Amino acid sequence: MQIQVHSDNHIDGSARLASWVSATLGSQLERYDEELTRVVVHFNDENGSKAGAQDKRCQIEVRPKGLQPLSVTHKAESLEFALDGAIEKLGHALDHQLGKLRNKRGPSHRDGVEAGDAAAQDQLLEEDFLAEQQLRNA
Repeated sequence: MQIQVHSDNHIDGSARLASWVSATLGSQLERYDEELTRVVVHFNDENGSKAGAQDKRCQIEVRPKGLQPLSVTHKAESLEFALDGAIEKLGHALDHQLGKLRNKRGPSHRDGVEAGDAAAQDQLLEEDFLAEQQLRNA
């Protein structure tokens, strides 16, 4: 998975920023590593040099293999909070989009579970149960 970081003129787009974002996203999106080809992060300071609440914007666009790109945006008072909020939104969006695909594929997502790994099997059963409950309540 390739991670690109872009920023406007009011945000220092240093190598330090790029490595911080890459490390943060890499750890948060690790479980989607095989399904994503590229992640593009855009930082903007909406007020420029003026201070203001909720003026830092983080937009994250991901490109899942064989699917349309997915994009989320979050505004906050700092780059850290903007990135954290965008990552949280992205996690929900990926769970929704890729979760639907995994359900269509059937039980293949369980293939990686060893027969003796009861805790992992219980976790998968719980996830399936909760997904069915959400569908019924929707």
